[in-house]
Formats: sequence, C-alpha cells, structure tokens
Amino acid sequence: MLALALALSLALAAGRGAAPSTAAPLAGVNVTGLYGGSTLRTADSEIAAARGLHASVVRADLRWSTLQPLGAGQVDAGALAFTDRLVADAAGAGIGVIFTVESSPCWASSAPAQLLRRCAPATVTAANAWPPRNAADYAAVVAFLARRYGSKLAAIEIWNEPDQSNQLYFAGPNKVQRYAAILRATYPAVKQADPSLPVLGGSLVGSNGLFLRALYAAGIKGYYDGLAVHFYTLVLASMRAIHAVQLANGDSRPLWLDEFGWSSCYPRQRIQEAQACVTAQTQARNLGDVIHSLARTPWVAAEVVYHLRNAPHEDFGVTAAGGARKPSFGARAQAIVRPFASPHRVTLSLRRRGAHLLATGSGPVGDYMQLEAFARGVLRYRALFVLDRFDRYAIALPAVLGTRAITVRVYQYWAGPGRGAHAGS
Repeated sequence: MLALALALSLALAAGRGAAPSTAAPLAGVNVTGLYGGSTLRTADSEIAAARGLHASVVRADLRWSTLQPLGAGQVDAGALAFTDRLVADAAGAGIGVIFTVESSPCWASSAPAQLLRRCAPATVTAANAWPPRNAADYAAVVAFLARRYGSKLAAIEIWNEPDQSNQLYFAGPNKVQRYAAILRATYPAVKQADPSLPVLGGSLVGSNGLFLRALYAAGIKGYYDGLAVHFYTLVLASMRAIHAVQLANGDSRPLWLDEFGWSSCYPRQRIQEAQACVTAQTQARNLGDVIHSLARTPWVAAEVVYHLRNAPHEDFGVTAAGGARKPSFGARAQAIVRPFASPHRVTLSLRRRGAHLLATGSGPVGDYMQLEAFARGVLRYRALFVLDRFDRYAIALPAVLGTRAITVRVYQYWAGPGRGAHAGS
C-alpha cells in the first residue's frame, strides 16, 4: 500500500510536467571486470564495442585497492598502464569515461582486525568493502585521477552503492555519516585538481528516499555535481520518486542513471541477481523504450546500461561473453542514434469472460500503469498495476460493472494519458 500511495502522489509531481530538454542525456554502457588479469587489448576491444554502440560514455569500476595496493601514493604500474590505455582509447573514440572509484586497500580499510588479517593486496576480500579509516586518503587518489585524465573523463562517481544492504560494496556501521564524510573530503580535492570534472555522489540503489534524506541531513549538499542512481525495478518510477525527494530538499542537481538493465536469462532461469529474467527480444525492447522515455527529461544527465558483455551467471550484457551481438545491441545502438523517437505505445483490448470484462494488452516498460473504467462517461473503477516480465497485462474488471457500455482507458504514468489506449464494450 505504501508503494501504491507513493506512486500516486508522485505521478504529476516530478517529471511529466517538466519542460522538454533540447539535448538527450549522455548514453552509454558499463564495461565490467576490466582489472585483474586484463591485457591492454582488453581495453581496446571494450572501447571498440562501445563505439559500435554509438556510446558517448562508458562507466567502469576502478578499484582503489588495485591502483594503490601497498600504500598511499604507491601506484601499481600495471593497473595504471591499463587505466591509461582505457582512457586513451575512449578519448580517441570520442567517448568519455565515468570511473566509479571503490574498494579500500588493506592499508586504508576500516575493517575489523579479523577481516584485515585475511586482507591481501593481490586478492579481493571482505575487508576491501569497508570504507577507509581516513577519508583524505580516498580523496587523494581520486584527485590524482582528476589531474591525470581531466577532460577525458565524463565524471567520477564516489564509491559504489553505499545504501546496498548486502555489504558487498560499502560495509560496516554508520553508512550515512561515513559516506557523507568521504563525499565532503573528495569533492573539494577533485575541484582543486580539475574544476570542470563532474563529481557524482549518491550511487544509490534505493528509490524510497530514506538514505538520500539522511545524506542531506548529514550535509552532502554542495559536495557533488550530480547524483548517480542504479535502478533496475520500475526504472522510470524510481527516477521520478528520487527526483521528488531531491525537490523536497531543494536539490536541483541532475540524476545520472548509470546502471540499469534487464537480464535475457529467460526461459533458462526465472530470476537472476534478484531481477526477473526476460527474453532477448524483451531486453532489446526495454532498453530502447527507456532511452526514448528519458530523452526529453531535463533533470536526467545520463543513462548507462548494465552492461556490455554477459558475465558468468549474468546475462545483462548487450553481447554474449565472447562478443556476439544480442538483439539488444542493435536496439541500444539505434536508440542512441535516434533518442527522441517514441517508446512503444500502450495496447488494449476488451473481451467478455463470463460476467466480467477482461482488459489485456502491453505497454512500455518502467513505470506503474493506470486502468480507468467508465460507465456512460462516469468513472466507476480505477486500478494501479505493473506489467509482467514480458511487458503485458491482463486485468479482470469487477462484475458489478457489467459488460455493456463500458469504456476503458489504460496509460503509463510516465507518458501520461495522452499516450494511453482506449477501448469500449
């Protein structure tokens, strides 16, 4: 009930009534698993594939523990050479890089002693997920990246998913206060190194606004140029909800949707990484529809799909692990070239099923849907619902409405009633 109330109260508050943007958001793809055995040719192939997508940005995780494994200021030559190559390749292709800098080295981690004893520079351990004891150490390495790469970067994202409950990325207590301290230390350090480089705070997975409101109370305003968000479920509704929290707190910084996507693991699996599996064709349709839905939204700065290639136990990529293009690759590329095309329209058909009318159809992905039933022009029934994994719906109207002289309208909240569908009995 709380989710339904939230969706209803926010339906017109943050997004539909905004003036359209004249420039589409930056569009790109996540490139993952780049460090730990990757060669310079890996950087070449990833950027070449991103260029084939017509991406304007790529987002990559840069592990601080890989870049400075042994101590402050001691940069690993191999990791730096790979990072240099990735940035140079991207710049040569006209692509900006978003680096998400995370993972405390053993020497900097605030992990408990029992975890630190098992921490080793050449491996990934639980201790790396704990934030640093001294936020200034993190600020220093991010400032180093800003000085080295400057305008070749599209942005630097400060850590990854501090509000994630699984403890894999930002572990330990007092998450709000510790993340706010990192943000407050890093923002001025980056601006001193390169005033024009955007700094992204947040890196949020939760759209209910609780963590963001706590961050505001901890004093983060003024210490970022945009808020990064990672939304996989009801992407558009989540964007609208978190933007409403921004507005309520006087925050006008744009949102960077730098993780979203669908896994094409259906029918082999039903759930993957807590997300419903879809078919390869549905994945393609969904990625295109989200780009088209966001293209005219002035408070969205970027949308970056997760991710380029399938990984072990993950089918979120727009290519197979070996590079073969999935249907979503072409759909993604076409949508980037033509961002202002319209998403798929809502469809609706009515048929009698006993004493009921059954409304069936499909719609564009990403938001709550509204059904309204009218008897002789008077609204008699309303239902709020979500689409299934194939972007379809089937709703039986109450028998009390009867089956004659009924008109039904269905629309997506993000697009509004003007792009809805109508049918009559």
